[in-house]
Order: sequence, then structure tokens, then C-alpha cells
Amino acid sequence: MSEEVTYADLKFQDSSQTENIQKFDKFEKEGMEKLNKLQNFKEELQRNMSLQLMQNTNSSQKIRNLSIKLEEIATKLCRELYIKNKGNKCKPCPEEWLWHDDNCYLPLSRYQQQKTWQKSDKICSHYNASLLTIKSKSVLEFIKSLQLYHYWLGLSPRKDSTAYRNLDTIIPLDWFTRNTSVISDKMYCGYIYYATFSYTKCTDTKNIICEKLAQSVKIESILMSEVLDRRK
Repeated sequence: MSEEVTYADLKFQDSSQTENIQKFDKFEKEGMEKLNKLQNFKEELQRNMSLQLMQNTNSSQKIRNLSIKLEEIATKLCRELYIKNKGNKCKPCPEEWLWHDDNCYLPLSRYQQQKTWQKSDKICSHYNASLLTIKSKSVLEFIKSLQLYHYWLGLSPRKDSTAYRNLDTIIPLDWFTRNTSVISDKMYCGYIYYATFSYTKCTDTKNIICEKLAQSVKIESILMSEVLDRRK
């Protein structure tokens, strides 16, 4: 009798184990299915995010390109207004500064501020500017049109003087990089004399013309200039 009970118990245990195994297999299968769905969802989400990032990048690039184009148009319109009226408010230079290409220029001779070369350089630094440099044909022609007389140039100081040379030959020369420690009382600095340039002692006094980079032209400044011009 005890053997039958034992056998029955074993049959029951086998049946329970089989049922548990089946339930576990089912659970495992369902779990794998859910994991696969989650993996698919994750991959789909990543694809969507990648597409969105690409679209955002493209949109940002289009906005940047549009901003650059608008700034170019604004600069062109402002330049035309400035040619007609030097006092136009859209000019990207401070008041009294002259605008040419991407730079602003301030001749200081009318204030009779003749200074040594080093003092002149410090005065320009006060304006967040530097002494005049001529590095392109466009600037060369602009400076020649100003008919400057005894103005310091931002040429690198040298140890000897030279005879007057035609201003058209100045573009390949070296320009000062603000290493004032190399400048001594015995050095010579460049200056402009109408359509020529030469060197003299850096301790001599000359007129000053400063230059600095022009600010960006703002569209709103052009619109305001138009309004002000119409009121005149």
C-alpha cells in the first residue's frame, strides 16, 4: 500500500514539475517576445531620433545660411546708403570713423594729437584698434584717396631708415604684431606721406590713424536709417 502511495506521489510530482516547466517555458517565451518588442521599439526610437537630429541639423544649417545671406544683403544696402550719406546711421562703425570694406578708420590729426609711434599705438589700443595697416589693393586705393600727410603706419619697426618709396610697394611688407618689447629709441618706424611712405625715428611725432574691424550690419539699423532719411 505504501508503495502505491509513493508511486502516486511520484506521478503527481512529475506532473507538477512538467506543468511548472511548461509554465516557465511559456513565461520565458513571453518574456523573449516582450524583449524583442522592446528591442524593436528601442531601434525604432533611435531611428526616429536620428532622423529628427538630421532634420534639426539641416534646419539649423538653413537658418545659418539664411542669416549669412541676410547679413550680406544688409551690408550691401548699408554701404549704398553710406556712399550717399557718410553720416548714415546704419554704418557699422562708431561716429566719426570712416568705413571701408570690413574695417573702420579714425584719423586723429584734426585734434592735433601728434605723438611718438609707441604713444600712437597705445592711443589706438584705447579704441580697441591698431595703427593703420595696408594689406590689400582696395585698402591701398582708399588710403591714397584720403591724402594722408605724416601719419604713422602699423609697419614693424626696423633698425635702419629708408628713402621714400611708392605706397604701391607697401603690401608685401611686415606689419606690427604688438611685441613692444623689441622697440627701442634707436629703431625706425614707418609713416605715410601722401602716395609714398618712409621710416623715421620711432621717437619722432606724427599724426595718428587707427583702424579696427567693423561690426556686423544689423537689418534693424537699415530700417531705422530708412525711416530717419524719410523724415528729413
